[in-house]
Amino acid sequence: MAERFEVRAKARHIQMTPRKVRLVIDAVRGMGAREALDILRFMPNSAADPVYKVIRSAVANAEENYGLEIDELYVSSIQADEGPRHRLAPYGGRFAGRGRFRPVIKRSTHITVSLAERDVVDYE
Repeated sequence: MAERFEVRAKARHIQMTPRKVRLVIDAVRGMGAREALDILRFMPNSAADPVYKVIRSAVANAEENYGLEIDELYVSSIQADEGPRHRLAPYGGRFAGRGRFRPVIKRSTHITVSLAERDVVDYE
């Protein structure tokens, strides 16, 4: 069996929680690239914008570097991993009980997209 051809794109340090991004990427996993872009364009979630940009970047990579058409591509794998957390410790935080202080933790996300070619099946 031949190895599957994939085109990848990454967006790192997106200032959004991975949980919010995973809600969006679960909606487009396994779809065609054009269909996924159309759905993301009109999705009301704020995480749809960075996911749209990453998929659009992967499609541009496939067209420019390998000469593939957008209609031949589908989202084979997409994932949102946790990035570094920024703690706003000295001044940004909340006062807690018993004289304690809880810092505000800003989370970030790394989004990775892999697009693959659809298998063309000829029926005779």
